[in-house]
Amino acid sequence: MVIRIIREVIAEHPLVSAHKSMSVREACRLMVEKHIGALLVLEGERILGIFTERNALTRILAPGRDPDTTTVGEVMVADPVCIAADKPLTQALLLMADGGFRHVPVVDDAGRAIGMVSARDALGHELVEVGRGMTSFSKLESSLAY
Repeated sequence: MVIRIIREVIAEHPLVSAHKSMSVREACRLMVEKHIGALLVLEGERILGIFTERNALTRILAPGRDPDTTTVGEVMVADPVCIAADKPLTQALLLMADGGFRHVPVVDDAGRAIGMVSARDALGHELVEVGRGMTSFSKLESSLAY
């Protein structure tokens, strides 16, 4: 399996962010428009937190909060775990599995936000690899058939 570096993965996706004063409804609309499941909450280049579709569900919808008057800053996950761009994607996936989350902000050497990886980023490439492995296994199995 080819080990992909996070920098290569995020090159395909521009960074989409929010300000802590953005309403939850605005943030959700932005995520829908950009087809993403999370926003980095930034103040300048500093990461304050992350707002995810799961936050919208568990911290807004389920408790009955108003998405028009609740700000992202009120319901974001503050100080999220981040990863450096030069690390392998598998390391980010391990962080996600250990932490029970699906998105990891990516930072440069100075700690500035440059992107985000998600569990979904691994699916396309890794599924192709699994498919190739299954095809190879099937060929091997049929060559051994009596």
